[in-house]
Amino acid sequence: MKIKTFITLLLVSIQFATAQFTLDGEFRPRTEYRHGYGSIIADSTDAGYAVSTRLRLNAGYAVDAYTFYVSLQDVMVWGENRQLKANDDNNSFAIFQAWANINLGGNFSTKIGRQQLVYDDQRIFGGVDWTQQARNHDALLFKYDTGKFQADLGLAFNQDFNNPAGFQSEGTTYATTGFFSYKTMQYLYLKQKWANLSGSLLLLNNGFQNFEANGALGDGTSNLQTLGTHWDYKKDNFGIALNAFLQSGERQNSIDVSSAYLLGLDVSYKLTDKIGLGIGTELISGNKADTPNKTEAFFPLYGTNHKFNGFMDYFYVGNHANSVGLFDIHVNANFKLGEKSSLLINVLNFNAEQELANGSHSLGTEIDLVYSQAFNGYALKLGYSQLFASDGMNTLKGVSEDAAASLQNWAWAMLVIKPKFLNTSKK
Repeated sequence: MKIKTFITLLLVSIQFATAQFTLDGEFRPRTEYRHGYGSIIADSTDAGYAVSTRLRLNAGYAVDAYTFYVSLQDVMVWGENRQLKANDDNNSFAIFQAWANINLGGNFSTKIGRQQLVYDDQRIFGGVDWTQQARNHDALLFKYDTGKFQADLGLAFNQDFNNPAGFQSEGTTYATTGFFSYKTMQYLYLKQKWANLSGSLLLLNNGFQNFEANGALGDGTSNLQTLGTHWDYKKDNFGIALNAFLQSGERQNSIDVSSAYLLGLDVSYKLTDKIGLGIGTELISGNKADTPNKTEAFFPLYGTNHKFNGFMDYFYVGNHANSVGLFDIHVNANFKLGEKSSLLINVLNFNAEQELANGSHSLGTEIDLVYSQAFNGYALKLGYSQLFASDGMNTLKGVSEDAAASLQNWAWAMLVIKPKFLNTSKK
């Protein structure tokens, strides 16, 4: 028995000696005060306040032939579950990632399973890490990567087996809706790197299940195509980034999309070792008229939209789809205050790309402040944002200036702890 145990331990030791195993986690509680976050708050409405926590346990295992990764996640709002109720479940626990990347040789590999799709500045595909739940995709990727040239072919086909009998009678209909949940997806991503410049091309098709007006499953799918490019130039203290994307085809339920576009330009300059400056603009097309089954509005789909157009999330964060579009001009400054501390100041001016019902374009100005302080093994982040809304924003959000609260603001504090439990290096 002792000999068998010794042999087993020896074999396990040999396996770990030729592989890399990582085990780490994340504990991220965040408290928020919301008084105008996401939309104009009325003076008669009380502010929101809550604490949420994201908990993750991540494990990775890598050998020459493949890499395996799994991430378990739970998002908890303090007090949402009643104490001592065993069957009280908010369905927040999930397998956030579970994938295998198989080495096919010659710079080729394939990645299959639940994973994050993150490209470039995350404008179309992003991790959406600010949200406690973040974003993932169930997909199959074929990858080619030389270090300077990258080509990814992604494929996805989504289904729901919760009702097997209904599934059989409905064929391959897909009942999940909301937030541009797709039934099928195909994309090709190409990227080339040079000394100071990189450029990428994205060709993306999403198929959406059609539904009847009464909510019943409809016939067929609507396919939306997104085509675009991202360029990034950096040399010494200067940087410039460009986004240009077009959308055409059909949104869900055969809504025709034509001439929809997104154009973005950002310039950055590192003034000193402790001061970084930036200026930029973004133009996103809106719907020109209330024409049935037709739109010219662009939507950035699966990007990390919280990163763009203001941290108060008034645009394209579960909202502003098929609306008046956006013309955003922004300036920012990042100050390194100490060895482990920094302050970000972001100022944005918003205008509608299309004329609002009140005849104006102006939406207002937002100021974002984020202070970050790293400690020994953990970090603290504090944020404050305030919106100075114009009458156009009141019109857009459906809250009159008289009814709106005089102060539209949002404050938050977040603790981030990422323990490294185990990391065995390859021998």
